[in-house]
This record gives sequence, C-alpha cells and structure tokens, in this order.
Amino acid sequence: MELLVRLEYFDLLDAFAVLFFLVSWVAIGWHIENPPRSKPSVSSLMANYRREWMVQYVTRQPRIFDATILSTLRLGTTFFASACMIGIGGGLALIGNQEQLRGLAQDLSLESAPALVWEVKILLILLLLASGFLKFVWSHRLFGYAAVVMAAAPNDENNPLALHRAQQSAEINITAARSYNRGLRSVYFALAALGWMLGAIPLIAATVFTSLVLWRREFASHSRIVLLDKEVRK
Repeated sequence: MELLVRLEYFDLLDAFAVLFFLVSWVAIGWHIENPPRSKPSVSSLMANYRREWMVQYVTRQPRIFDATILSTLRLGTTFFASACMIGIGGGLALIGNQEQLRGLAQDLSLESAPALVWEVKILLILLLLASGFLKFVWSHRLFGYAAVVMAAAPNDENNPLALHRAQQSAEINITAARSYNRGLRSVYFALAALGWMLGAIPLIAATVFTSLVLWRREFASHSRIVLLDKEVRK
C-alpha cells in the first residue's frame, strides 16, 4: 500500500520515459559492441588496432613505449572512477539533506512535488554513476592484467610463446577497453538522466540526444573515417 502511495506521484508518461531511457541505454551499447560487418563501430575498429599493437610490441625494443601507453590508459580509468565516486557522494548528500532537496525542487519545477519524487529521480542518476564506477574499476584492473601478461612475453621474438602472450594481452586489453567504454556510456546517460529533473518530456529528449551523440561518434565521426583508411600515403 505504501508503495502504491509513492507511485501515485508518477504518471504513465514518467514510466514510459524511464523505460525508454533504460532501453536506449542498453540498445545503443549493444549496437556499438555488435555492429554489422558492413559498418563497424569505432570501438570494433579500435579492437583490431589493439591486436595490431600487440603484434608490433613483440618486435619492439625497448618496450618502454608500450608500457607508457598502458599506464596512460589506466590513468583514464582512475580519473573517471574518481569522478563517479564524487558524483555518487554528492547525490547521496543531496538526498540526505531534505531542505536542499526542496530548494532544488522549487528551482527546477513550477509544481510542488514531495521530496520523495526528487529522491527517486536522483537515485536513477546514482544508478548510472554506480554502474560507471564499477565498469571503470574493472577496466583499471584488466589493464593491469594486460600489463602483467605483456611482461610475461619472452624478449626473443622467435620464441613462439612471445606472440602467444602478445595475443593474450591484446584480448585482455580489448576486454578492458570494452568495460571502459561501457563506463563512459553510463556517464553519458547519467547526464541525460538529469533531464528528468525537468520532467518526463525533457528526459525523453535528453535520451534521444545522448543516443544520437553516441551513434554519431561510433558510426559517423571523422575519427572513424581515419581509422578505416588503410591506404599507405607517400
């Protein structure tokens, strides 16, 4: 009964907007990670470049350059994981401060709504940030695994184990990058979820806009054109 009383503050449009939001989040991620062969995404193209990187790594001496790149990738995951933690802390602090929450409600809405409504809306944002945080932490750990496997590759390029270890490291690296990209998408959609503060229609609009931005960057960006260009220019 108490749950029904709480749900009465939300209408069918809110339910549709949240469902559309969650479906879009999952769908765009699936499309990016499973693109058609005729139109690969930037993420899938980069996976091939990561495999090529590890092939070059076997014959590169010294290998300090490769270690530096991997350290840079790990720094990126650390930065975004920290940013998600700060966002989660801020959201929880806002939920715990009822007066601040009411002030936010009055600033963003012309209608008077109970604090519960705003708590639920903030919880949606926190859900996305928590998902992003877990993805970034796992990505950071996987990049560490990739570094260890790279270090296990023999220095002798003629050793058959060298290329095998490089291929293993490439696959772990790709898995780490996939988790990192999922974390970034969670952050993108966490920002889109802010639209619900203004109402269901703004949430739908923000979801469409975010999905289009992600689609363009993966399937219609200049960087994708560059990655597809395999011609050797003289």
